[in-house]
Amino acid sequence: MPYIMTACCPPVPKINHVDVPPFPFSHRHVNSRSQNILIVGPSWVGDMVMAQSLFKVIKAHDPGAIIDVLAPAWSEPLLARMPEVRKALVMSVGHGQLQLKQRYHLGRSLRAKNYTQAIILPNSFKSALVPFWARIPVRTGYLGEFRWGVLNDARRLDKRKLRMTVQRFVALGLDAGIEFPAEFPLPALAVSRAGIDAALKRLQLNEKQPVLALCPGAEYGPAKRWPVEYFAQVAKSYIARGWQVWLFGSDRDAQVTTQVSALARHGCIDLAGRTTLGEAVDLLSLAEIVVSNDSGLMHVAASLGRKLTAVYGSSDPGYTPPLSPLAKTLSLGLPCSPCFKRVCPLGHTNCLRQLTPEKVLASIDA
Repeated sequence: MPYIMTACCPPVPKINHVDVPPFPFSHRHVNSRSQNILIVGPSWVGDMVMAQSLFKVIKAHDPGAIIDVLAPAWSEPLLARMPEVRKALVMSVGHGQLQLKQRYHLGRSLRAKNYTQAIILPNSFKSALVPFWARIPVRTGYLGEFRWGVLNDARRLDKRKLRMTVQRFVALGLDAGIEFPAEFPLPALAVSRAGIDAALKRLQLNEKQPVLALCPGAEYGPAKRWPVEYFAQVAKSYIARGWQVWLFGSDRDAQVTTQVSALARHGCIDLAGRTTLGEAVDLLSLAEIVVSNDSGLMHVAASLGRKLTAVYGSSDPGYTPPLSPLAKTLSLGLPCSPCFKRVCPLGHTNCLRQLTPEKVLASIDA
């Protein structure tokens, strides 16, 4: 079966992130005072990157708006690279844990900040408790998990109209019931030369040769991971062309990157587990080309404007595509995919195995 090369589906408009079109906001946002908004952020790297589109929409309407984001500690380096965010507030409660007492005390501690609105991006009941206990007057989010009452600006999610995760985030910054606009601002993480130089120096890297970045991990599970031997073939092809190949990932991806490096005859520079998330962002900004699974680092690379080829297996490129006009997504569109499983239920992972390195290399070269 011939492979299918798709762009973001539905197509993501090419938008200059500075030139943001006007957005229809609720009347409650229109007043003489700038808004003081608390965003309860998501718990995944990719989702946090996509949430920047919402922050941009808020600032486009009200440049003086203050945006604080309540999120896990790991997200601080990402939020620090989003100019729209004033401050990251650490969610001290572990992901997936109820811990009502801790959430109550956190909510009480936020009352003095006088937030005018909270926008809750996760759909869980517990994620809406802190803004409720903080007595934030407008609490916006989607209905789910018995959230009547803790939300007072509750929205019903129409998954057919808002197919993409980023659309669902952006819609919470718009007036309820309006038609979603044809265009929306794309994420654009900001890096500094000082941060890049510090990362290069600490890790003893250089920019003398062009960089191919490979992101072979995917925390969700093996059904989202293109085979390590395929990544290695792409690496060897570019090493033969005189490129540097940098392998990115967390410490949990180190086993995968070690395999890629070994199969590529140790011609790669393995950075998995050796960088902070902030350093990974800064170093990815130097890559001429990025090849990645559907992962958080894929969204980071897209937000940095890198030339990106993203490989999709069990997930859907129409649901969480890389948000960049320079990104390509590759998916075979087999009858069994997308299944959204962590492990292939059929045991063969053909959605990835039949997407050969030659096809990915052809996509890059095109």
